[in-house]
Amino acid sequence: MGEELKPFVDWSWCADNPGKFVLADSRWYLDGSSGRDAYQRGHVPGAVFVDLDEWLSGPASPEAGRNPLPDPEVFAQGMREAGISDSDTVIAYDDAGGVIAARLVWMLRSTGHHAAILDGGIGSYPGDRTTETPLRQTGSFTAQAWPSHLLADISEASSGAFITVDARNRDRFEGRQDPIDPRSGHIPGAVNVPCRGNLDYSGQLLPEVHIRANFERAGVVTANSAISYCGSGVTACHNLLTMEQLGMGQGKLFVGGWSQYGHATERPVL
Repeated sequence: MGEELKPFVDWSWCADNPGKFVLADSRWYLDGSSGRDAYQRGHVPGAVFVDLDEWLSGPASPEAGRNPLPDPEVFAQGMREAGISDSDTVIAYDDAGGVIAARLVWMLRSTGHHAAILDGGIGSYPGDRTTETPLRQTGSFTAQAWPSHLLADISEASSGAFITVDARNRDRFEGRQDPIDPRSGHIPGAVNVPCRGNLDYSGQLLPEVHIRANFERAGVVTANSAISYCGSGVTACHNLLTMEQLGMGQGKLFVGGWSQYGHATERPVL
């Protein structure tokens, strides 16, 4: 398999590496629909389900946002219960072009584990789906502190010292609608690179030249000086992993995102 695993792999990579990875279904929906129910209705054979609300998020609050990072031990427990160990390579998918699966992959990669998004998601799997839940032994997964050098707080995200990249769709960035957060708009000085704009109609990454152009139009030529945010630190991970895939380096995640910033009424919005 090699030492280096890029943040995105396609199904042909999976087919060429049978038995060398754990497949994780991490479907989740902003409207409150159940990702677990979607998994139980049909998933890629062998895939385990990883619940974003239970294992990939801490308690929501106005001060921390809707999906703050969980305590590292909570994350580790979730991985162990899914049958994932420290030494495993995890390939995660969803049905949204990877913008949800990106959260699990970012959490794993940022703590030194091998993980990637399945480019194209569940739709790229060429076979029949199953309703059978795989039986896996409890994993051996060690809790680790979240890496401070890859995280930004609300002050950094609004300081102007970084290029702050908003991964939400343009209508939410421009404040034309916001279905869930208390204020509409964006952090002053932020630029908009909608993560879904890096995908084609099937949910696969566009050719590199097109993705790079999306970032360059917003003034982003390297991730090393960038902070990525979205509504609550989920889809923002997709932009970070996409930039890493292109060799642009590693940016920072403002995990509180707009759900935290929008509640901070003393801070201006545009």
